[in-house]
Amino acid sequence: PFFDGNNYSHKGKIDNLYTSLYYNLWDVIIDGLNLPTIRSENGDVLPKPRNTYDDNDRRRIQMNAKSKHIIICAINSSEFNRVSSCNSAKEMWDRLEVTYEGTNQVKDAKISMLVHEYELFSMNEDEDIKSMFIRFTNIINALQSLDKTYSNSELVRKILRKFKKFLANKKKFGGKSSKKFHQKGESSKKEEVACYECNKPGHYKSDCPQLKKKEFIKKKKAIVAT
Repeated sequence: PFFDGNNYSHKGKIDNLYTSLYYNLWDVIIDGLNLPTIRSENGDVLPKPRNTYDDNDRRRIQMNAKSKHIIICAINSSEFNRVSSCNSAKEMWDRLEVTYEGTNQVKDAKISMLVHEYELFSMNEDEDIKSMFIRFTNIINALQSLDKTYSNSELVRKILRKFKKFLANKKKFGGKSSKKFHQKGESSKKEEVACYECNKPGHYKSDCPQLKKKEFIKKKKAIVAT
């Protein structure tokens, strides 16, 4: 996995890499690793000289170096400049987290915004299932990168509810649209016909105004004659 400064949910990939291949190194990043130190005559804690390292000291130094190396290989040069002054892998990881997730206060604000987006999530009118699922997954991944998770059953119920609601609305409004279209189609069809009585378009002979007028006059004359 490679992080270029965009989409910090990428850290989940590094998490998976560490836990699947280098689980002990992941502990070094999360919990930190105390580098070898000595206490001076004045009581100050100082880095332990390399020539006094024992086997345990070398092992700890090596684990920290391996953890730093994996992080460095997963970031671009700009991000490397940001963390190059860090002495430990934990320092590097924490600095990246603060940079892209913010402080705890900023992180909580981001979580609140994403949770609000999650709760109001719905399928758009012009959206297909694939696009909807991608948009939903992006919200969930962003929340997971901020350590806010939902169970799989919750996610499945959520997406099914929204999809069923969308289908119900589409069926409801689709029926009205179909009826309207049908009526419009009938009207267009009528405009194509021509009356055999007056030769004017838009109606059949049985509905011809002139024919009805003639029949009315004929009936009126018959009544007068009697």
